[in-house]
Formats: sequence, structure tokens, C-alpha cells
Amino acid sequence: MRTLLILFVVLFSNTLFGQNETYSIIVKDIETQLPIEDAMVVVLKTKQILMSNKEGKVTFVLKGGSNIEVSQTDYEPLTLRWASLKENDFVVYLNNKNTKLDEIVVSKQSPQKMLQKIVSNSRQKLAASYRLKVYVREFFMLDSKYSYYNDGLVNFQFTGNQKKSSTTLLVEQNRSYGLLETDVSADLMGYNLNNIMENYANLNYFDPILDSKAKKEYEFSTKGHPTNPEYYIMSISPLDKSKKALDTFEIIYDPIKKLILEFSITITPGNLAQIEEQTKIGSKNVTKSVVKVSYRVDGEDYYLLTSNEEIAYDLILKDKIKNIQVRNNFITTNFNRQNFTYKESDVFKEKSLFNKKNKVLTNYWDISGFTATEEEKGIINGLEFKM
Repeated sequence: MRTLLILFVVLFSNTLFGQNETYSIIVKDIETQLPIEDAMVVVLKTKQILMSNKEGKVTFVLKGGSNIEVSQTDYEPLTLRWASLKENDFVVYLNNKNTKLDEIVVSKQSPQKMLQKIVSNSRQKLAASYRLKVYVREFFMLDSKYSYYNDGLVNFQFTGNQKKSSTTLLVEQNRSYGLLETDVSADLMGYNLNNIMENYANLNYFDPILDSKAKKEYEFSTKGHPTNPEYYIMSISPLDKSKKALDTFEIIYDPIKKLILEFSITITPGNLAQIEEQTKIGSKNVTKSVVKVSYRVDGEDYYLLTSNEEIAYDLILKDKIKNIQVRNNFITTNFNRQNFTYKESDVFKEKSLFNKKNKVLTNYWDISGFTATEEEKGIINGLEFKM
């Protein structure tokens, strides 16, 4: 009897410690106590990469224990020993580097010439053969109401030379659902996944400001990063005299390695106000445009880490105006230099996951690297009855 009891305890313990557990961490600024968005959290045991949401939160599933690395461009990196992580919603505090090196950078080369070199070098580094496993999700809004949602776990196979990268897309799992009783399929506008990823790899967003003529429409300036002495920030803003809807750029880069680490592109409200709205039926008047992209340098590896894109526009119809908004997020969950094998029939050739039949094998969103905010949870949880 005693032997059986001991055997039961051993088996129970093995089962208990062999199970996957869900953990959550909240990243905050130690001085302001405010949550830090877009902090990168790496689970060292599994190499899983996670990004904190607007609430500073990340959630992950893990079997056993692992030390954790937490970093963000503006803060000092931190490595947490697993023994110190005791409960869910464990708060991690980061120290702001606070070096205040935001003075203008003086260089013999013009900022535009420097940008041309940085973009060229970054393109060459990205133009390689590798694959990324990416979690992608997309929210669609019609007249300020969440109307459609999709997400998926996908693989991008990159094929590149010194000038350009191209991608092949395979979808592992995905789900796509309407959130309203009414059919909005005629209004859906999803991002072309291959196209958007190739834009990130080839840095096509910078083409308009690399041309020498851009100096007539933009002002270029470079400053030291206010909290990280290893990086510079280049700001590119439309001149006031410009009458077109031009983007405002901010680029964080490593001046030694000449690699882009982050960039953001926005059309400011001031610029939009200067643009004469179109009234022709079928016209689209942009009301919001935001792109934010980050890359990871890990030894010799350099690849897309995250992206967030939002666009909103008013569509002019005969008897009314429709406001359409689309929000798209990418996060890389795994980088691998080995090509995957596949059949041509496995390749996803449509533009958006809107066009893909649902395929759910596991709760892939639990290992996505994204943790939904409370608002997003409410939207996504409403899909459960359809699954």
C-alpha cells in the first residue's frame, strides 16, 4: 500500500510539473509607474519573443521555468531570474536611460545622404534567405464599429539577393469572423500579406524621401537619441509650403552598424487639413495613416520584429459617406535560416486572411507574442461562440 502511495505521488508530481502553465508580466517605468508599450520580452528557454501591449502586459505559456530578458529602446535592459517570478501579473520595472543626448548631430554628410546609406545597408542585410514565423491579426471597422476580425499563424519564406527580397507565404492556422449581424464583405479591405512583408524587407516606404528632389518638400534633421547614446534619430517632416498629403518620418538607427531599428510614418492632422477633400463618387479621403515598424539585431541576424499599420478613410458614395478603418499587426515569433519544404498547393496566394477558410488546430493565439488589451479581449472573446 505504501509503495502504491509513493508511486501515485511521483506520477502526480510528474504530471503537475510537466504541464504547460500560463504566465503574465506587466512592464512599467520605475519612475512614472506607467506601463511601457512595445517592450520586448524574450523567454530564454524557448527563444519566444513577446511584445508588451498598451497596458504593458505580456502573456505566455511555458512548461517548467526560464529566465526572462526585458528590453526597450528607451530603457536599460533587464534579465529576470525565474525564481523571482512568483505570480501572474508580475510587475517588472525598467530604468529610463535618461542620458539626454538629444543634441543635433553634426556631420560632413547631409542627413539625406546618410539615410541613403543606412537604407541601402539595411536592405542588403535583410535581402537574405531565411524564414519567419509570424502572428498576424487584423481589425476592420465600418462607421466606427468593429465589423470584422481575422488572425493567423503564418510562415514567410524569404528569397533575396543584394537588391531585393521576395516572399512565399504558407498559412498554418487562421480564423476569420464577422462581428456584426449585417454582411460587410463588400466593404472589406485587408492588407496584402506578401506585399506588406516585402515592403518591410525592401524598405519601400523610404523611396519617396531618397530621391534628391525630396529636399524641396521635406526638412531633414538628425539628433542623438534622448535615452540611448548608441542610437540616432532622424526626423523628416514636410515643409509648410507643401500642398500635398505628405508623410512625416521618424527613424531610429544604429550609426555604427548603419542599420534601421525602428521607423514610424504618419500623416499629421495639419497636413490632412491642408488637403482639399475629393467629392467624386468612389473617392477616398484619408483621415488617418500610421505605420510603425521595428527590426531586431541578434548577432548576425537582422529581421522584422513587429509592425503596426492603421489607415482610415471616408469613402464617398452617392447618398452617404462610409468611414472605413483597418488595423494590422505583425509579430515575429520565430526566426530560422533553414528553408521549409512545401508543395506548391500549400502556398497561400490570396491577398488577405479574409479569403482563407478557417483552420484552427490549437489555441495558437496563446503563443502569438501579442497579449490583447481588455478592449481587444472583449472583441475577440465574442468570437468564441462561432468557433
